[in-house]
Amino acid sequence: MSNELHKFIFEGLPVRGMLVRLTSSWHEVLRRREASEPFPEPVRQLLGEMSAAAVLMQGNIKFNGAVVLQVFGDGPVKMAVVEAQPDLAFRTTAKVVGDVASSDNGHLPLAEMVNVHGKGRCAITLDPKDRQPGQQPYQGVVPLHGDAGEPLQNLSEVLEHYMLQSEQLDTRLILAADDQIAAGLLIQRMPVQGEGNLAGGQANEDEIGLNEHYNRIAHLAATLKREELLNLDADTILRRLFWEEDVRRFEPLEGDQGPRFACTCSRERVADMLRNLGEEEVESIIAEQGQIDVGCDFCGQHYQFDAVDATELFTDEVGQAPGSSTLQ
Repeated sequence: MSNELHKFIFEGLPVRGMLVRLTSSWHEVLRRREASEPFPEPVRQLLGEMSAAAVLMQGNIKFNGAVVLQVFGDGPVKMAVVEAQPDLAFRTTAKVVGDVASSDNGHLPLAEMVNVHGKGRCAITLDPKDRQPGQQPYQGVVPLHGDAGEPLQNLSEVLEHYMLQSEQLDTRLILAADDQIAAGLLIQRMPVQGEGNLAGGQANEDEIGLNEHYNRIAHLAATLKREELLNLDADTILRRLFWEEDVRRFEPLEGDQGPRFACTCSRERVADMLRNLGEEEVESIIAEQGQIDVGCDFCGQHYQFDAVDATELFTDEVGQAPGSSTLQ
């Protein structure tokens, strides 16, 4: 089972698309979670959709840094987050407090998981790798409701609304996930030079024509059913949807070049965190618990520090934390 990202454009039209399928990488995410406490099925579906969306966004903007997609609110799912790196490596986790209702198909609207009292938000953060001292990551935050105040029921609607409001980009996004695969299809209209520059903000005839082309392709994409996105291969999906369109496809990104699960945690980073706590606090935890055990919420890796390790944290000049890590 492979993980793959397909990019394509529509010849002669300012419309681009991407299709992502996460299989073995998604299995790895769920396998690691099974070792601790599995998420309820609706949360797994949400995280799968978010993972597909984050990879699509990273592949779309070619950003030299992390793309972080977050939804958070006042429901039983307090926070869900996915981080996608420039090489398409991704990781994901969630904080669940309380019971998540079940459903016949495992899918629940955001209003029941995150946005119970209308206070839910979606945040997209771009954190550059070459960030200068004092430079803050770029972050855009939107509520989980539309312009008229109506609650948005799924992640696709939220991200389409975000792209239109924050980036002024017409976008159609189809997402689906189960315990076997996380997948997504993105269709986006690219801006053209001189667009929308007429007095009064009126579109000219050419612009209207471009909108019609995008609307037609977006409508075709919207006919894709969840079961088709989950069960059909990329070739079949694109052929069924756009068989009348002139589509130019690029070489898919897969294997080492494609999307995959990877975590950026390390023993050194945990050691830095403990140093920031201070020697007195670390010694207090050691005295109370016998050791410090720090687990990564993303990958399940556990990093253990005993009294000797803790002492060396504050005496090792090169800052390398001794000891070993164990996967639990």
